[in-house]
Amino acid sequence: IEQIIAAAATAGVRSAGYVLLRLPLEIKDLFEEWLAAHAPLKSARVMKLIHESRGGAAYQSAFGLRMRGSGPYAEQIRRRFHLACDRFGLNKEHAALDTTQFRPPTSQFTLL
Repeated sequence: IEQIIAAAATAGVRSAGYVLLRLPLEIKDLFEEWLAAHAPLKSARVMKLIHESRGGAAYQSAFGLRMRGSGPYAEQIRRRFHLACDRFGLNKEHAALDTTQFRPPTSQFTLL
């Protein structure tokens, strides 16, 4: 996390966010196969940490949990991310929202 944030800050990035790995039903088996093929010695540990950060499952669909996870490991990731952002000065500024260019959508077709 720290190396990614450091590289981003060095490249001029001013803000960052993160999403914890999501493995919905359609992706879970494919990811596990890929992980077993490319990192067989780490596969069991990676899946264990995913399950720990997802309440014992590979995926949580609940809003607020599906992007960040829950439990001690997810909390550790959150804290490391925020500490790294603070250390490298990311997420300090928030650009003002410019709504002057907004135009309401027009109908694409009309019903006869």
